[in-house]
Amino acid sequence: MAKAKASEGNIRQKNKAVIFNAAKKEFVTYGFKGASIKRIAERANIARANIHYYFQDKTDLYQQLLSNIIDVWNKDYDTLTVDKAPKQALSAYIRAKVMHAKDDPDSSRIFASELIHGAPVLNDYLNSDFREWLEGQVSVIEAWVEQGLIDKVNPHHLLFLIWSSTQHYADFNVQVVAALNKEAMTDEDFEEVVASLTQIILKGCGIE
Repeated sequence: MAKAKASEGNIRQKNKAVIFNAAKKEFVTYGFKGASIKRIAERANIARANIHYYFQDKTDLYQQLLSNIIDVWNKDYDTLTVDKAPKQALSAYIRAKVMHAKDDPDSSRIFASELIHGAPVLNDYLNSDFREWLEGQVSVIEAWVEQGLIDKVNPHHLLFLIWSSTQHYADFNVQVVAALNKEAMTDEDFEEVVASLTQIILKGCGIE
């Protein structure tokens, strides 16, 4: 029985992942209002009824997609901890953010679009779980400052700087490739982004 439930859970997780990937493309292309469950099903190459098996409607799918994006980010970006040296922690954080911009730009674009439109779905999250999570990150940076491990910087603005500079390569990639006179960014380009942002941000924090 336990194995059967585990197998069912794995199938559910895989199917939702397929739907989420298709939904990302749809929401990025058409926005929430213009997105269509029918086209999402076509993108996922599944029957429309299968989407309604997991999601009540387009709003429910969009809400769960945003929650999934946040869950992945919080897990992958959990590098700022007091027990880690600032250089190690910030370098890993910057790299993780840039690599997400490279490997999953649609998630960043959907999140940005939600905020630009006033966060109608994420408003409660921003004033509850997000604020609690952010306070934890801020406390780590404040501890580094108090210990003299980094210069006295405003923790909030340091985090805002990291978020904006890394996600720029997802949200404004069209502008970036035009400025670089390229058709698309290569793996080497993203490694250069990591190196450049890490150097600039660490130096700005007084880290050698």
